[in-house]
Amino acid sequence: MGPVAVEPAPTVVASGRLVSGRYRLKALLGRGGMGRVWLAEDEVLLRRVALKQLILPGHTAEQIRASALAEARAAARLHHPNVVKVYNVIEDGGDQWIVMEPLSGRTMADAVAADGPLPAAEVRRIALQLVDALRAVHRAGLVHSDVKPANVQLCADGRVVLMDFGIAVAMDDQQTLASDMLAGSPAYMSPERARADRIGPASDLFSLGATMFAAVEGKSPFGAGDPFSTLMAVVQARPAPFKNAGPLRPIIEALLAKAPTDRPTTNQTIAALRAI
Repeated sequence: MGPVAVEPAPTVVASGRLVSGRYRLKALLGRGGMGRVWLAEDEVLLRRVALKQLILPGHTAEQIRASALAEARAAARLHHPNVVKVYNVIEDGGDQWIVMEPLSGRTMADAVAADGPLPAAEVRRIALQLVDALRAVHRAGLVHSDVKPANVQLCADGRVVLMDFGIAVAMDDQQTLASDMLAGSPAYMSPERARADRIGPASDLFSLGATMFAAVEGKSPFGAGDPFSTLMAVVQARPAPFKNAGPLRPIIEALLAKAPTDRPTTNQTIAALRAI
């Protein structure tokens, strides 16, 4: 029998810790299934940054290191005001950290949870910035693969930022995507991704439609309880009834088409949003 890979335990971190001899942790901004995000002070450049500590249950140290590097490289390929900026990848005490720009405000998921559905006019404004971000992502040869309300930051100054490139994949690297098919959120996954078929930009546009639906209606269009039932709904079912979408409904319905070829492109989506 060969050696057994032991899953690395994430280091217990607390506010005040100095990471990599440079970044002083100030406050925990959030946590999720793939890590924790901290506000920190860069004591070399004297500026605030966000530090994402990767925590991937079931992964070896080498896999976590590779994931951190892949996420950072994907984001670093993009220079767009609506895409989160990544500055560096570091290792400290066996943990992998991604150094990013700090963002004000809150995620779309938090905004809807706290205040309820967003007005259609506000969702239109948000969507225009997200589509422009996705256009840049696709031009760089990437599929984001995880567009959802929790990965959309609504900054205090009105800027909308697409975050978390942790499962982004190059369009010519479909094998990686197939192996990570269940990573991400089933309720916002495209039908082709749910089936582990080859995907392209249209997959992100389906997820955008589901995200817009959640913003304006207050819930996912395909949430069906358990993940398997949700995936089946994504592949086979119509979205939940529209109540608040108003003029956004035709655009969202078009984005949620089951067949990728039936969905509008990023340019067509931008034109349709501007025409409202």
